[in-house]
Amino acid sequence: MMNQKDALTLIEKIRSDAIVVPTMTGRTTWSEISKDDSVEVPLRGAMGKAASVALGLAISQPNRKVIIIDGDGSLLMNLGTTVTIGGKKPANLYHFVIDNGVYGVTGGQPVPNANGFSFKGIAESSGYTAGFEFSDLEDFATRLDDVMSTQGPVLISLKVVAELEDESAMTLGTGKSVGQSFRDAKKNLE
Repeated sequence: MMNQKDALTLIEKIRSDAIVVPTMTGRTTWSEISKDDSVEVPLRGAMGKAASVALGLAISQPNRKVIIIDGDGSLLMNLGTTVTIGGKKPANLYHFVIDNGVYGVTGGQPVPNANGFSFKGIAESSGYTAGFEFSDLEDFATRLDDVMSTQGPVLISLKVVAELEDESAMTLGTGKSVGQSFRDAKKNLE
């Protein structure tokens, strides 16, 4: 398994003038490494919506690459968007999925059926031009140029070690973090 920051650093190095739409745990890491936030549309609190926003950008900006940095749990929240992307076939769309098997922003709960399905397979059966899956950083680094020269839409699943986001940054308007609210609710139900 790869380290998320190492994998995203490789993407940052080859992005050129691509529009980047980062969300969930990838958004936080991306904000630490990005060198040009003028062509970014970071989405916070929009679980499941990054691919839809990026699709609109790809259609409206056909001469520019659009890179999605999505979370596995986030994509699962709106999996139907893969079928829409597959149907529209934006040649400039590159959909990176941080596949760590958990909801990293809300406390590390496992995503449904973690490791029991393939985002690559879902994308290919939904009409994406190609799908890739990487769990080794060296392999990813070696093949990234080929991935980015493949006509889109392309989905790239990055198998990474789970990193939980600082829960204190996300609250529900109650002053409690999302993770603490879940833990309190679980305790109250026991």
